[in-house]
Amino acid sequence: MIIKVCGMREETNVREVEQLGMDWMGFIFYPESPRYVGETLSYIPEGVKRVGVFVNEDTDRLFALAEKNRLDILQLHGDESPECCQILREKDFLVIKAFGITPEKPFPSELTEQYEDCCDYFLFDTRTDLYGGSGKKFGWGILSDYRGETPFLLSGGISPKDIESVRMFSHPKCIGIDLNSGFEISPAVKDVQLLQTFIGAFR
Repeated sequence: MIIKVCGMREETNVREVEQLGMDWMGFIFYPESPRYVGETLSYIPEGVKRVGVFVNEDTDRLFALAEKNRLDILQLHGDESPECCQILREKDFLVIKAFGITPEKPFPSELTEQYEDCCDYFLFDTRTDLYGGSGKKFGWGILSDYRGETPFLLSGGISPKDIESVRMFSHPKCIGIDLNSGFEISPAVKDVQLLQTFIGAFR
């Protein structure tokens, strides 16, 4: 299972977290986010896949940021179209499309189906009025209604106390988890010990 730690920024913290054995590390290039990294990463980790998180970004600027920061994967959290996702894939990037899940509503199958042939991965997070993660959970049981073929990462307020429920969660297309605010000391600063304990237990 893939472990992705997202919302990283500070060089020392990035270097420490890089040593914990996760697979992907996410950096947010959305200026409205409290975890915004700016134009250039202070340190580019080599031991993980680098994921850039964008929201409705201009394609040319997105490519420039991806090249400058040597990103491997592009994660789209806005209203990007299937056509936009396909363009990015044609530039040899892996593409993750994030979808917000509203607990009291049915799983949005009609929406995810539009992206089936143009994304490498989906990410299911708790829907919020703001773009990006909310740090809140949704009932993961709703994902049993996802019948698509695109593999996905589980997100949405995962915290250290969720280790057993995360380990028990099962879906044939779930290939990983996304960890962020539930492991923070402050926005973009992760508690290395909490992450180390969680990753060790999850593995």
